[in-house]
Amino acid sequence: MNNANEVLDSDLQNICDGLATELPNLYGRKVLITGGAGFLGYYLVQAPLYANRSLPENERIEVLVYDNFSRGIPDWLEALRDDPALTIVKHDVREPLPDSVAECQYIIHAATIASPTYYRLHPIETMDANIDGLRYLLDHCVARKEAGDPVEGILFYSTSEIYGDPAPESIPTPETYRGNVSCTGPRACYDESKRYGETLCVNFAQQYGAPVRIARPFNNYGPGLKITDRRALPDFARDVLAGRDIVLYSDGSPTRTFCYITDAITGYYKVLLRGRNGESYNIGKDQPEISIRQLAESVVERARGLFDYTGKLKFAVSSDADYLTDNPNRRCPVIDKARTELGYEPRIELDEGLTRSLLWYADNQDAEDL
Repeated sequence: MNNANEVLDSDLQNICDGLATELPNLYGRKVLITGGAGFLGYYLVQAPLYANRSLPENERIEVLVYDNFSRGIPDWLEALRDDPALTIVKHDVREPLPDSVAECQYIIHAATIASPTYYRLHPIETMDANIDGLRYLLDHCVARKEAGDPVEGILFYSTSEIYGDPAPESIPTPETYRGNVSCTGPRACYDESKRYGETLCVNFAQQYGAPVRIARPFNNYGPGLKITDRRALPDFARDVLAGRDIVLYSDGSPTRTFCYITDAITGYYKVLLRGRNGESYNIGKDQPEISIRQLAESVVERARGLFDYTGKLKFAVSSDADYLTDNPNRRCPVIDKARTELGYEPRIELDEGLTRSLLWYADNQDAEDL
């Protein structure tokens, strides 16, 4: 595997193979993906279109993308514009829904700002997308049910951030953990709006029978995550490809488990198509739990083999006084619920995932800042 196109084809095949049981539920259906131009949208959109290659026309999966394109229309999405199974609509989810939503049997609400750097710059917009956008979709679901044309499934993207900074005895963290989260700190706009979003989902499921399911992502990485995103791995890749030293603005001691995007996307479609209404599912890897410093060291090692990289790891202090405020010390999920109920099993190990990511970044070095 030598370039981004090979990574893309291999990844899409892996997703479709992992969803061999679930994808037939989407045949002949239309899926709305809000925020479809973002990181998660990269494979959420492309996987069903890839599956269509082996389907007759009457069974193909149609995909409708809503996005406000605040970071521009990415090249990959523009390149797919002529696909007859894809419809792209410029729409801000904070506004009432377009009529085209009524064509969809499945809805994935992925529209949000997920990078801490950017959601701290745009806290109100972040909260509105997570709450108002979700409420429009849930109200639509209720109206469709009352009209006798029910939506078959809705997926709400929550976050592992709803757990905040768990006490040691609550790590690894199960879905039953209630969280240790600040409601006023610099990350609260994201964390608390996701928590409230979950409350909306649970109550719409209980009161109206809304077929809404909740995914809690744990540190996804890989193709589609723009090199300008300002999260750890894109920053490391940006330094590597520019021939610079990798700089950590902390001591690198916080630990995480990292889930390659194909495993994550497989999990999210399983939640949508097999999850129970009103239930939350941790989607991520439960091992290994490594430090940010170890992640950076792994990137250096991979980059030396791929690109003859000669840089090293350095440490500095961020000029942002709130850079580390409310940053969890550890993040590691219990994924037994997804394993048992959904047949979810992440398979891509970190070294392989980092190699795939770096090869993709080498061919995708240009991206808009927010």
